[in-house]
Formats: sequence, C-alpha cells, structure tokens
Amino acid sequence: MKKKIFAVVLALLTFIMVVFAASTQSSQVHDEQINELYVFGDSLSDTGNIFKATNGVYPPSPPYFQGRYSNGPVWVEHLSSKLGLNNTKNINFACGGATTISGSLNGIPGALAQVYSYTKNQQKLNPNALYILWAGANDYLFGATNTTSAIANLSNAVQSLLTAGAKTILVANLPDLGKIPATYNTFNSSNLSAVTSLHNSELIKSIDSLQQKFGSGSKIIQLDVNSIYREAISHPAKFDFTNVTSSCLSNVTSCSNPDKFLFWDSIHPTTAAHRILADAALKAISISR
Repeated sequence: MKKKIFAVVLALLTFIMVVFAASTQSSQVHDEQINELYVFGDSLSDTGNIFKATNGVYPPSPPYFQGRYSNGPVWVEHLSSKLGLNNTKNINFACGGATTISGSLNGIPGALAQVYSYTKNQQKLNPNALYILWAGANDYLFGATNTTSAIANLSNAVQSLLTAGAKTILVANLPDLGKIPATYNTFNSSNLSAVTSLHNSELIKSIDSLQQKFGSGSKIIQLDVNSIYREAISHPAKFDFTNVTSSCLSNVTSCSNPDKFLFWDSIHPTTAAHRILADAALKAISISR
C-alpha cells in the first residue's frame, strides 16, 4: 500500500514539475520574443529627437515633458516599460512633424525615410525585436486629401522592415483627425474625419495584403487607435477622463488635473492617454502570440 501511495505521489510531483517547467519555458520564450523596440513615426511617438535636433528649443520644456509632445512619457515608453525593457532597448527614430514620405519636409525625415535610413545600414534586423510604425496624421493635417500616397508609404515601410528581417511589426491607425481640439470646430473637420476613415480602411487592406505575402512567419499587428479615441470620447468616465474635447495646455499654462484630460495640447494626448494606448498595444501583442 505504501509503495502505491509513494508511486502516486511521485507521479504527481513529476507532473507538477513538468507543468512548472513548461510554464517557465513559456514565460522565458514570451520574454525573449521581444528584446528591443524600434520606433518610426511622428510626434505621437517622438521621445526627444526633435528636442535634441533643436538644442532643447522645441517642444519647450516646460510645459512639455523633456522633449516629449506631452506632459509625460509617450506610449512607446510606457509599452517598453511594460515589456520589461530599459531605455537602451528602445531605439526611437520618430520625429515630431514627420509625414509618411521617403524624403524630408521642413528638414524632418518622413516615416518611410526613417525606415529606409535604418534598414539600409543593417545586414539583418533583429528578429526578436518589435518594430513600431505610426504615422499619417501630419500628411492630412498639412493638407493631403488623398490617402493613396500615405498608404503606399506605410506599406513600403512595412515591406522594407519585413524584407530586412523584421518578424513582428505593430502598425497603428489614426484617431479621428476631425475630432481633435485643433480641428473640431473648423470648416475642415468633416473632411478630416472622412479622410481618416478612408485611411484606416485602406491601411487594413494594405496590412492584410502584406501579411498574406510574407506568410505566418511574420506578424503585422494592427493597433486600433481610432476605436480607443472614439470610446474615450463617447465614454470618458470609463477611462477616468472628465474632459475629452479641449486641451489641458493653454498657451504655456497647464490645467491642474492633466490626468483627467484626453488631450494635452490641441493635437497630442496626455501621458494618461498614452498609458491607455500602451495597454492596448500590449494586449494586441499578447493576442497575436
């Protein structure tokens, strides 16, 4: 009888050890899958590149936070932290004012130019890194009314990264550009809303096409920023916001409760909103695995 009990206990312990080992291995694989972030885009992801390029002149700090276009860290920094990566593992090429182009506008390299500049100098990209691409807003805020060029530029950027060896890319769509403080009550609001909608639908088609082309060995994760903004504007209390229509910052004077605002200035979100975007990105990454 004792031998039978011992055998059962031994079998149970063996099972527990196997499950524990598998769980540990799974956790290690999860951690190893993303060991760096590479970020391409505009002011929504810029962690201080324009600030450095202008010798600390713009965006002015204060009231902006250490060269970010917000009152605190931006979403890619929050995401990096949530992934357990330190600052040296967050390589950021995003520039405030960038469009999607392959060249420069006002001396600022477009998102495609940022990608090209990086990939051309690399023999092979880190397959365990997460590559982030978020751009397009400035194309339309600067006057573009057709989505063809922006979508082609973003598609080319994704393709360039995948061809160079990237295995996981996260691409964000655009919030409703007709419903940000800078445009909400302007004559162009409805046009910007329409072009945003078209951009996002065309972006989905482009990403789906690229995913099919490169196959299951590559992942293109779509981050639906538009839905997050829409939900926040429709149900602010859900996100602990009390103001989702105006900006916290007025000239150089900040409101007393920025965490209650969706928008820091007339275009950019508060760091509280950036945290929400980072949470959504982390969830999208987890679902894709």
